Formats: sequence, structure tokens, C-alpha cells
Amino acid sequence: MLSGKKKLEILAAFATLLLCAIGIACNGFFVDPVLTSVTVGPTATINQGGTVQESAVGSYNDGSTKSLTDVQWSSDTESVATVNTAGLVTGVSPGAATITGASGTVSGTATITVALQNVTGITVSPSTKSIQANGGTGQFTAKATVSGGPPVDVTATATWSASDTTNTTLTQGIDPETVTVGAATVGEQITLTASYLSGSGVTYTANATITVTQ
Repeated sequence: MLSGKKKLEILAAFATLLLCAIGIACNGFFVDPVLTSVTVGPTATINQGGTVQESAVGSYNDGSTKSLTDVQWSSDTESVATVNTAGLVTGVSPGAATITGASGTVSGTATITVALQNVTGITVSPSTKSIQANGGTGQFTAKATVSGGPPVDVTATATWSASDTTNTTLTQGIDPETVTVGAATVGEQITLTASYLSGSGVTYTANATITVTQ
């Protein structure tokens, strides 16, 4: 017959084995959440020489989110904007750059626009153009006039709009700007507007007139 001490030793051994089994089962059941997407921000407009701090937030397959610190940062156009290992973006020259933050094979992006300094106005060329209805296209450019320097092409970083929003399709962020006219009325005149936010915070606009033809 087992003594009381021996019984306690056996019970302790069983308890230890049970705890180990539970631990192994739990470790096998509760797996680490998997990163599914990365959100990078902010999307911003900065001056030449200006900076903006980017951050990255990871989303996981269990529905949770977390700020990421181990991120690999890169810029697709370093002549426009650079980014250091901490995600600090610096504006180099006017234009737009895509900033990517990656954690392993998962990444996200934000667009940084670097604005011109000393802008005094913008112009749209051509100022008038005839475009056929039902699929006709026309191309335009926008240039900023700069104090003390030659005009600078800002077509890709300007915001374009048209007075007839129903029958026009615009391309944004592309040089040249392409306008496609749909089922507009022949003879209609559509105002095309380019807006440009300068480094001083002033938005300049210029217009062109599109005449719809047969």
C-alpha cells in the first residue's frame, strides 16, 4: 500500500505532466496573428526643404491593429523627396513621390507632393481647344510662373476640374493632362481649370476653354 508521501509525489508528477500538456496544446492553438496590410500616412504637400514624418500601422488577420516600428522606408523618386530609416520625408524638388513603408513582404504607400516656392501664378496651354463629342480627347499642360526663374511644369501636381462634370473625363497626376469629352452638346463650351497649391500656401488657378464639336 502506498504511503501518503508517495501518493503526493505521484499526484505532483501527474499535475506537472498535465500542465505541460496544457501548455503545449495552448501554444499550438493560439498562434501569432498574421500581418495582412500596412497603412502609411500622411499623404501631404510640403515645401522644398520641408519635412513630414510618416508612420505605418499594421492590420492583422485577427482584426487587431498596431503601430509598426520595424519598417523599411523608400521613395520611388528621390530627386523629388527622400525618406530616412525613421520615415522622415524631406522635399527635394517640385513634383510627387510615392513613399513606401514595408514590413516583410507587406507594404503600404503614401503620396508626397513637393510644392514650388515663389510662385506668382500659373497658365494653362493651350488656352482654347476644340474637342469632338462622344470620345474626342485633348491634351493640356499647366506651368507655374516663378519669381526669378523660368516657368515650371506643374501639370502632374495640379488639380484639374471641368465645368461639365457629366460629360468630361480627366486624368489626374499625369503629364500631359488628357480630357475626354463624352455625350456633350455640340457647340457647348466647357471650362477646364487647373489649380496649384504653392509652397507659400496660396492656391493659384488658370482656365482653358474647350469647344465641343461634331
